Amino acid sequence: MADVRTAHTADLDPATLKAVRALLDDAFDGDMSDEDWDHTLGGAHVLLWEDGELIGHGAVVRRQFLHAGRAVRAGYVEGVGVRADKRGRGHGSAVMDEAERLLRGGFELGALSASDDAVGFYA
Repeated sequence: MADVRTAHTADLDPATLKAVRALLDDAFDGDMSDEDWDHTLGGAHVLLWEDGELIGHGAVVRRQFLHAGRAVRAGYVEGVGVRADKRGRGHGSAVMDEAERLLRGGFELGALSASDDAVGFYA
């Protein structure tokens, strides 16, 4: 059984941040740029642990969107990934369920960007 935890970037120790980055590097097949990593920091992290190992991650980071001349407080979902050998078991959905809870509780709008391959998952 996987354990879902949330923590702000400021509360994550260097070892956990290193584990998150390694997980995302793997999940994105080495295509996680330093800029993408920077976008993942500074908000709430959803961490999915199983037997003491990080197997899933997502982050909700505050962004401000401008719509019709008004600033809208948005939570932007960043850095969603599940370890390759743990996929297809509902772990990604568990991460997104917690991310959605964070969005509903603290933001006017939730947003994310998805690769063409991932659109079906997020839908």
